[in-house]
Amino acid sequence: MQINFTKMHGLGNDFVVIDMISQPARLTPDIAKRIADRHFGIGCDQILLVEKSTDPTIDFRFRIFNADGGEVAHCGNGARCFARFVFEKKLTDKKDIAVEMTSGIIHLSIKPDNQVTVNMGPPRFEPHDVPFTADARQPSYNLEVDGKNISVGVVSMGNPHAVVVVDDVSTAPVSLFGPLLERHPRFPQRANIGFMQIVTKDRIRLRVFERGSGETLACGTGACAAVAVGHAQNLLNNDVTVSLPGGDLQIRWKGDDHPVWMTGPATFVFEGTIKL
Repeated sequence: MQINFTKMHGLGNDFVVIDMISQPARLTPDIAKRIADRHFGIGCDQILLVEKSTDPTIDFRFRIFNADGGEVAHCGNGARCFARFVFEKKLTDKKDIAVEMTSGIIHLSIKPDNQVTVNMGPPRFEPHDVPFTADARQPSYNLEVDGKNISVGVVSMGNPHAVVVVDDVSTAPVSLFGPLLERHPRFPQRANIGFMQIVTKDRIRLRVFERGSGETLACGTGACAAVAVGHAQNLLNNDVTVSLPGGDLQIRWKGDDHPVWMTGPATFVFEGTIKL
């Protein structure tokens, strides 16, 4: 099987994008893992699949595979790349696109400067929505990891997130506590772990250890989750600049049941063909 692909990134969070509409192809978790391998494959954090929607009122179906081959429900940086891909490849002439995902329907809007705004939907804090094991919803929870108690905010942005407030992300123990928190038994489906430094109420610095991929240069849902947790704890305002290792995202959330809006770039890198 031979597959045409496009390499893209959103602030260094890199993707292999595959058009499954114009070419007959089949992707299994093992194939996804091989494609994502940075030594023996193309190399990426996630693989993004463009498919036909099962709903005629929706423009596309969007599927995501992590580098470990596992399929996941949402990816904010990937959603921005998805929007630019389908427009630039002339799969649609729309700049406002409705996309079907495992986590629900999202809406993508391509701006004149080629930045993309994504309606990420409302954050969900109820433990059973994350999912997270807890008797009742709380602003934060204490988790025991490696003999230490760590306070985390927990939220779903279509995928599970835990957010840890730290004094300085530069020295935060991401490589130590990221994988331990990701697989903490209170997260039955594992979780993405964000380490957030609050600079002002309008700006944060963030590093994210992503479920199934490890630390990445940027995480769109992680940026939304961090702002949602910080806002819910009265630490942040409605409009926040999130500075990740790969660059900045603009996140807006008015609270309550309002959706989170994310704006940021999506960049083409190269195209190619891989034989599997």
